[in-house]
Amino acid sequence: MTMQLELQCGIATDRGKRESNEDFVAFYKGTDEERVVHGSTVVIADGIGGTSGGRFAAELTVCGFLDAFYNQKETLGIDQMADNALASMNRWIHSQARQDPALKHMGTTFTALILRGSQAHIAHLGDTRIYRLADGKLQCLTTDHTHHHPDLQHVLTRAVGIEDTVCIDYAAHNLNLHDRFLLCCDGVWSALGDKKIQNLLSQNKSSQEDAEDIVQAALKAGSQDNVSAIVIDVLKLPPPDESFLETTIDELSILASSKVNDVIDGFRLVKKISDSRYTSLFVARDEKGSHGEVVMKFPKPGTTTEAIYRQAFIREKWITSHIRTPWIATQIALEEGRQTRLYTIMPHYRGKTLEQNLQHKISLERGVEIAIMLAKAVYSLHRERIIHRDIKPDNVILLDDGGLILLDLGVALLPGLQDGLESTAPGTPSYMAPELFRGEQGSEPSDLYALGVTLYRMFSKGHYPYGEVEPFSRPRFDKLVPLSKYRPDFPAWLDGLMARAVSTEKRFDSAMDLAFELEKGFAHGSTVLPMKDSLHERNPVLFWRLVSLGLFFLFIIALMI
Repeated sequence: MTMQLELQCGIATDRGKRESNEDFVAFYKGTDEERVVHGSTVVIADGIGGTSGGRFAAELTVCGFLDAFYNQKETLGIDQMADNALASMNRWIHSQARQDPALKHMGTTFTALILRGSQAHIAHLGDTRIYRLADGKLQCLTTDHTHHHPDLQHVLTRAVGIEDTVCIDYAAHNLNLHDRFLLCCDGVWSALGDKKIQNLLSQNKSSQEDAEDIVQAALKAGSQDNVSAIVIDVLKLPPPDESFLETTIDELSILASSKVNDVIDGFRLVKKISDSRYTSLFVARDEKGSHGEVVMKFPKPGTTTEAIYRQAFIREKWITSHIRTPWIATQIALEEGRQTRLYTIMPHYRGKTLEQNLQHKISLERGVEIAIMLAKAVYSLHRERIIHRDIKPDNVILLDDGGLILLDLGVALLPGLQDGLESTAPGTPSYMAPELFRGEQGSEPSDLYALGVTLYRMFSKGHYPYGEVEPFSRPRFDKLVPLSKYRPDFPAWLDGLMARAVSTEKRFDSAMDLAFELEKGFAHGSTVLPMKDSLHERNPVLFWRLVSLGLFFLFIIALMI
């Protein structure tokens, strides 16, 4: 995993039908050290129109802000650094406007997006805006500082330079991989509207192309003002840090257990689908928004410490928002301020767990297909240095459409964070590698062992390679039961591959190596057609009737002799 945030920026601006362009936009990536300490900054300022100093105020405020912001101690925090930097520029602009008649009434809006680590920080004044497109949904992250009266909506109530003091709006948001941000002036958003902006940001073009398209679309829509747009794409994210953990769910409470028909933050609980010692899962319907049918996961109060719960939910929330593959469960991000208690929400995946399918005999082709998808899911975690630590059939959903989803990332080991779960021995005993029983920490090899046991059970109709391991017992790994004992109809290459997957010593180097060997074996290895089920398997009643009839005739013959 890259240790730094990676972004792509596109900028476009045009004076439109105005005589001059009073907008000023900037993207400061920062040095390697600055990106870690202060972050990268995107700024847009719209000089107050009709004054000779509009452009001067916008350019001076942006440049002065960047200079002041990056020269402060990071211990102050992003919010205080932004406030200090903007306050100093406001005082200077206000004083110049009062002293120089040529600059009378000059001022500017100001909107900054500061991207550091796994977070986006916003400092805002005026009616320039920041939008975020995430998972196909557009959200405006700023509030316009204008009069509410219909005839005065063009009049700013807050901006740089119009008063001797300034009060900025500050907010922080956690970043997701592939988030897309748009900073734009009122000449853009007033001409296009949110729906058109969402369509333009969803074109799958580069940041630069989309910024240019947005500006041109605003001009074609008849904008009478300057038009400026900055598009930022989040390409890579660093590991989570303490600031991410502190702002994620610390303020959410663990409340009493919920029940069917309860309404939680606009979600009506329709059906309970799981009830374990620590959590409850419900199918729920969104009666307040547009999320439709979802699955909500609630922690149970009083069964363990809140700190462990929060760590588990933070892990799952971070991974599902940062790792985007077809095989890893995703989480639904709610609107700002909607969530009032601790839970997670994911789409309602239609299907059954692999555990529920174990008693059905699986074909070689379908089994290899499932195994490859699951191996790729595990590899997508490992390539980001995330260890799942609880891979098992219960945590794998086989979708009705043939796909697969890997679930339950609450005990995953994340890079760069203190584990905090050493005393709880994360994992399920029958899937834990030998080294874990010796006190070692979870690792890629131990995940590969759990993957191997999961696949062995799938191919063998539910059997364990070394027998089932009871909690708190000391298992033995000296007698591996070959897969051929349970499935003699499968080819020898699969038997050997499964033996290596659950080896106590030499396993595959990676989950992708396992997937490759499965593909190669199926494509080029010997294929044995499944044996026809015996009469006993197909019709046990008829089988025993025939056996009884045969014994009866043997008895009669014996009497005659």
